[in-house]
Amino acid sequence: MAKKTSAPANAQSMAKGQREISISEFFSRNRHLLGFDNPKRALLTAVKEAVDNSLDACEEAHITPEIDIQILAVPEHPERLTVIVRDNGPGIVKAQIPKIFGKLLYGSKFHRLKMSRGQQGIGISAAAMYGQLTTGKPIKVISKISARVKMGHYFEIHIDTKTNSPVIQQEEEVAWEYPRGTRIEIELEGKAGKGRQSVLEYLKFTAVSNPHASIIYLGPDGEKLKIERATNELPVEPREIKPHPYGVELGILTKMMHDTRCRSISSFLNQDFCRVSTSVAKQICDTAKLKPTSRPSRIARTEADRLYKAINATKLMNPPTNCISPIGEELLIKGLQQNFEAEFYTSCTRAPAVYRGNPFQVEVALAYGGDIPQDGTIQVMRIANRVPLQYQPGSCAVTQAVSEVDWKSYRLPQGRSGIPEGPVVLMVHFASVWVPFTSESKEAIAQYDIIIKELKLAIQECGRRLSRHLRGRELAHAQAKRRNIFELYIQELAESVHRLTGKPKEPIHEGLAAIAERATLRADANDRKEAKENKKAIKKVDKKALVVENGNGASNGHVQRNLFAEDEETD
Repeated sequence: MAKKTSAPANAQSMAKGQREISISEFFSRNRHLLGFDNPKRALLTAVKEAVDNSLDACEEAHITPEIDIQILAVPEHPERLTVIVRDNGPGIVKAQIPKIFGKLLYGSKFHRLKMSRGQQGIGISAAAMYGQLTTGKPIKVISKISARVKMGHYFEIHIDTKTNSPVIQQEEEVAWEYPRGTRIEIELEGKAGKGRQSVLEYLKFTAVSNPHASIIYLGPDGEKLKIERATNELPVEPREIKPHPYGVELGILTKMMHDTRCRSISSFLNQDFCRVSTSVAKQICDTAKLKPTSRPSRIARTEADRLYKAINATKLMNPPTNCISPIGEELLIKGLQQNFEAEFYTSCTRAPAVYRGNPFQVEVALAYGGDIPQDGTIQVMRIANRVPLQYQPGSCAVTQAVSEVDWKSYRLPQGRSGIPEGPVVLMVHFASVWVPFTSESKEAIAQYDIIIKELKLAIQECGRRLSRHLRGRELAHAQAKRRNIFELYIQELAESVHRLTGKPKEPIHEGLAAIAERATLRADANDRKEAKENKKAIKKVDKKALVVENGNGASNGHVQRNLFAEDEETD
């Protein structure tokens, strides 16, 4: 008997099966995109999102952060953990609590062009959703905005993933002993690990990049960590800026023209963008062959295309840089000193640069020797807007920049992977109004050429300083070795002179020791002079070779510029 087959689908039947998908429903099925792909990483991501929100809130309210993190085991469910994070921030008004913790893509930072840890409004609500999916338990929140009241607002919140909206399961006012702040509690499926990519490592790195924060941690195994702040000074508050014309694509430009309140193209360019003066706006309009008084909302597609090309053909100033807040060279070193015992520290902060109209700044700090492990590759701390990145290092611009630097010239061995070996902690901080992460989990920085170039230049500067330190240490060791050789014979020589002349032995010994010290110092000075002369000779040879190589029509000025660029970029 022939088997019946189902009727083929048609347009009408396919239309009946189509429906809208909410953002919560999408991420509930693709939670790996947000960093919740395994229990260990899920625990770290939940802690990270909560701590980032606390630090941002405290800094915006000009409050020195005090953050208390607890991870407790759930006795009846060994695979589950309870994450509790409390801060001393400004708190959250009652009406906003359900939306912040029970709705994805809800926040105040996405449309602001200024440096902040969060960007998308996904993080903490995604952690709440993960806890709900793996344990069925709601997120519990207590918040208080003023010390003048004794009661705090308490919520238990579920997320309706079909509608991406909060469902309040419990709401009441509770007595809370803290003057202000927010406390969250999430029960989730998680695993507490140790070593690299652990919560403990993340908190240590957070303390290095946020030396103004005080952090207390209690782990599920009773592990305790208390990190006192290295400074009482809060970071310089970044200022919000308007979009830069170079960072706006054609579709966004068209939308902005239809949404603007300005009545002319000239005023639109001048008021809705930064770095566009009235005269520059007129120049752009002239290049695009548009009347400066034309209505932006009535601009046709072809005219918008001409305007977009005219903007990119006009020379504009780089965007202002007061929208980013670097850590600073002094505080970078303080952060490393507080967490790593080393013999040498250095740091470098580059001047701001721009990618796609977005200003950014690169900072690098380096610690060498001391208690830092001698074996294996160096420890690279990747930081973006003061937030440590612990996963996906292979896709990150920081890792690429580190591997492209010639570390052998800085006296560190370098394997095939490109990551050098030795007792080094290298901290790289990338600060920007919009960090170009490679995914929603915010663990790797996109590999733009200008970003990699700035990273390499900062790393090379710290490498040069490390090389000078190691060279000085080698010279000191050689000096001590030479002096030891002389001292082996000083005693015997002083005894012989004493027997021959009858003079006291002690003055003879002291005089010979002084001669040995002068001789070793003079020998070291000669070594340094010889090394300097050799370096000059090598540069002369390289310069001659470059002149010969570029002899086919290359001018001397061109050769000099090539040399300068090579010195700066490759050292």
